Amino acid sequence: MDDVSQKLSRTIWIGIGLLIVILCVSYILSRIEPRHATGASPRVLGRVADFTLTNQAGVAVTLADLRGRVWVADIIFTSCNGPCPRMTRQMRLIQDELPATSGAKLVTLTTDPDHDTPAVLKTYGERYGANPDRWMFLTGGKKEIAGLAIDSLKLTVIQKKPAERENPEASFIHSTIFVVVDKQARLRGVFETTGEGVDSALVRSEILATVQRLERER
Repeated sequence: MDDVSQKLSRTIWIGIGLLIVILCVSYILSRIEPRHATGASPRVLGRVADFTLTNQAGVAVTLADLRGRVWVADIIFTSCNGPCPRMTRQMRLIQDELPATSGAKLVTLTTDPDHDTPAVLKTYGERYGANPDRWMFLTGGKKEIAGLAIDSLKLTVIQKKPAERENPEASFIHSTIFVVVDKQARLRGVFETTGEGVDSALVRSEILATVQRLERER
């Protein structure tokens, strides 16, 4: 075989080798990329203890009523003139953007059960377009609310002393976060929804993505 033939043969084999390497790398990337795009499963941050509270229809709600479903929760009080209206509007948008096929629930707790009776919560929910089949507002005894909000969901609730209140409606300091709970009643996500630099649309999309990811879990 002359030199030209040897060089041509060597070039062909090098090309075949490079093609094999490219195909192998492409295969590996095709196996890795879907996992990267899907994102890691949210870690377990805690467990939700059993509770009994009352919804806006006056019906008792327990943890058993939410087992098997993913749910998003926050805490507000209806006379709030601070972040609560913004939080409630954000929850309304989550309600509207959840797929019709989703079984996820939305749960809003009150910090002020003395004022926020089921009837008050019902009126408040209607004002914000809450779908009672999807979104429940819960009230009850202060101890029971604190047990769920503070101990299980890690939501801060502090009642101000009368002398510390800027106005009668400024009765509480509370978290402005939304939390996501999975089908096994485990806390899996914490999202800040208000404040300087917070992109509410981005946060909402992250919450919805987390809900959809957790709904795919068994």
